[in-house]
Amino acid sequence: MNVAYLCLGGNIGDRENALRLAVLKIGDTAGQITASSSIYETEAWGVENQQAYLNQCIELTTHLGSAELLTTLLFIEKELGRERSDSETYQPRTIDIDILFFNREIITSAQLIVPHPRLHLRKFVLVPLKDICPGFLHPLLNKTILNLWSHCPDTSEVTLFNPHL
Repeated sequence: MNVAYLCLGGNIGDRENALRLAVLKIGDTAGQITASSSIYETEAWGVENQQAYLNQCIELTTHLGSAELLTTLLFIEKELGRERSDSETYQPRTIDIDILFFNREIITSAQLIVPHPRLHLRKFVLVPLKDICPGFLHPLLNKTILNLWSHCPDTSEVTLFNPHL
């Protein structure tokens, strides 16, 4: 059995529903979701003039290998309306699902790099990730998620999302 940590996010359309549907589809097709973070709202990272994102991290136990998991997640993104472009800049999206960690493996291929190479630089990833695995040790940086978050150079705001207030 494999354990993967995923980050989900989106900033187009009904962002909350897109996260909910992605989590349901991941659970139906990829394995069992064993932990999920709160949902956070964050400004678009690396670009200006885009709507804020909703982000969430989940822990998944799966029988799938990393390549099979990636294929499954890309299919779910497409099902939920994700349109990929060849642009070098970050584009708005209905849903984005990234594999942050896969067990404690280090994977470098044309299709997948794990651990995600920029997760330690992004509060929108680290804040929800520390909800579910604060003590997880990054296999390359040898620092816990809590430690990476506390030393993250990202100054963007990450706000707990509660649409019912």
